[in-house]
Amino acid sequence: MTFSLGIEQQVEETVQVNDTPVDPPAEMEPPNQIKEFKKPLNGREVLKTPPLSEMLKQQSVPVKGREHVRRSPRVDDGVFFGTTFDGVYTVHDMFMHGYKINHDAQCAGWRPKPDEPYKWVTYQQVYEKICKIGSGLIEKGAQTNQNQFIGIYAKNSLEWLVIDRVCAAYSMVSVPLYDTLGPESMTHIVNQCELGIIIVDTNERTMKLLADAKSGKTNTLKLLVVVETPTEDTKALCKELSIGLISWDELEEEGKACGLKEFVPPKSDDLFTVCYTSGTTGAPKGVMHTNLNVVALACAFLASSSDYFYGLSPSDVLFSYLPLAHVFERYIECGVLMHGGSIGFYQGNPKLLMDDAATLKPTIFPMVPRLVNRIYGKIMTAVGNSGMKKAVFDFCLNRKMSALKKGNVSDDTIWDKLVFHKFQAVLGGRVKLSICAAAPISAKVLNVVRCVMGIPIVEGYGQTETTSGFVITLYKDYEGGNVGSVLPNMEIKLVDVPEKEYYAKDNKGEICCKGLCAFKGYYKNEEKTKETIDEDGWVHTGDIGEWLPNGALKIIDRRKNIFKLSQGEYIAPEKIEQLYTISDAVGQVYVHGDSIKSNLVGIVIPDEDNLAKWCKEKGVDVNEKSFADLCSMTEVAKLIMDDMNKIGRQNGLKSFELVKKVHLDSDPFTVENNLITPTLKSRRIQIEKKYRAQIDHMYEDLD
Repeated sequence: MTFSLGIEQQVEETVQVNDTPVDPPAEMEPPNQIKEFKKPLNGREVLKTPPLSEMLKQQSVPVKGREHVRRSPRVDDGVFFGTTFDGVYTVHDMFMHGYKINHDAQCAGWRPKPDEPYKWVTYQQVYEKICKIGSGLIEKGAQTNQNQFIGIYAKNSLEWLVIDRVCAAYSMVSVPLYDTLGPESMTHIVNQCELGIIIVDTNERTMKLLADAKSGKTNTLKLLVVVETPTEDTKALCKELSIGLISWDELEEEGKACGLKEFVPPKSDDLFTVCYTSGTTGAPKGVMHTNLNVVALACAFLASSSDYFYGLSPSDVLFSYLPLAHVFERYIECGVLMHGGSIGFYQGNPKLLMDDAATLKPTIFPMVPRLVNRIYGKIMTAVGNSGMKKAVFDFCLNRKMSALKKGNVSDDTIWDKLVFHKFQAVLGGRVKLSICAAAPISAKVLNVVRCVMGIPIVEGYGQTETTSGFVITLYKDYEGGNVGSVLPNMEIKLVDVPEKEYYAKDNKGEICCKGLCAFKGYYKNEEKTKETIDEDGWVHTGDIGEWLPNGALKIIDRRKNIFKLSQGEYIAPEKIEQLYTISDAVGQVYVHGDSIKSNLVGIVIPDEDNLAKWCKEKGVDVNEKSFADLCSMTEVAKLIMDDMNKIGRQNGLKSFELVKKVHLDSDPFTVENNLITPTLKSRRIQIEKKYRAQIDHMYEDLD
């Protein structure tokens, strides 16, 4: 009896990349550097480590004398945990710590072609590249101070990792750019940050930047560093616009030839990056993160992990596929590098994602709800709805679910050997640590994936403004329904939201936070900064939370993305949409409700890759029918809605939370058509406007 996710597994030996060695400069640490810190970062000496059984019962505690404020029980009032290691106070220190303990070991790897093995460079080689690229940039006019912003416009890669560490080593400020921001947002960032130097991976992306410069939309570019060999067209346009152009390899050689420059390390409260985040309306906002923010986040999470279930080591391998331009992936990599671990980059093709993972065999695999939902859907499809295969699967799953309720997750039980090892091989078979973040997810879905894949997935909660997550679920807390315990470097306060009848006295309210992970503000945007950070320094998240009896935090609402139906029932559409995307037939979905209507309706973009096969299995005649043809069929719409609502009922949705009518469209929600944000959140106002006629028509049929 065979179980499979239908993904071909390929495992290859890795090979080492040879690079011309160079003697790097001695690490330059100013003798008075530590004295420059106004508030030295507290180390592990301030952390308490209660038994896990006690932590699970008391995941946060009230702060004495401060109404409605809570903190981690692992630190005393007024104390924040900052760093795991002595001397690690900046992002540069984080890399240097890993380099010093593991300089001859693998640091970063990639697959040059789909069927080839991973190739690796060592920490020593990465260190040398940092020295050479940094020296080359300085030779080209870059300044070693906080006024020097460096743009990074590339997919996850060795070059991304190197240039980010160059900025960290020479006190420059990195500014990630990414395609899903959309062209207008990209132009806004280049202008607002006055980017003069940008590192770009392809000629195609280079030409996009040059097109803006030629049209007059931007006028700050002075130097483009291209990872690919620049084409004649790229060279000609740069020459026409008087913009400097050099390839990555040429810059590295120039840095070596001109004499390597000494590092200029930053202070902990110096700016490390400006990371742009796009909301559902308006121009993207540049979130300013200091070195302190990054160190505090990574160290607090990893200390919590190592003290209770898994400690990072130089033998760990991280699978890098989530965008490095976003803080979640980027700061996980900082933590792995601090421990001397390895990072393997995916090829950039989502269709080859699982093949890359199977080849790399990572031990650390970050996830987002969309991927977890997809894994769950593939598992259910592979098992089927009836027969001996499903009976065996259900029996084994129930055994592991029983263990899960006791807090136990593993990949070495008899049930794994009998059934689940086939699924686990898709991720390489070695994953020991995973954190899922970015959006809400069904507890049932998450627990099935935990059991089948044998991974103790923890959930994180936070925002770009909080340097990613500042709350995390505890190991063995698998009941779901909460996001866990506050990290030992932050405090949380719930604030009244009277218009929705949430009050802090009832342990409910808007989640506000303060501490070492709280951002510095929005770059050149004082107005938005004041809207988010109040006069007392609290960052307002816009999410509504509730303290559970055990001190865990539960997300129960969004201050804005909620509406009431005519019968008075409140609807949180994003929760419903997350469940509906479990359906193999569904690619994207938007759930709509109206205060004068009693029912929900939906706009569904089917999964183009799966729709024809799915419809055929349901008995639909798909011969000579295109994707658009299938989307226009009433029969298909009814089948998809029934499947969505079946999943909804299985996951506890009430009758009023189920859509009663759907409209199918073959055109996806994209950043380009302004219907989703770069982080894949729906622009609800824009979607409603686009589909207003279809929504009205669906309600006419229901009335």
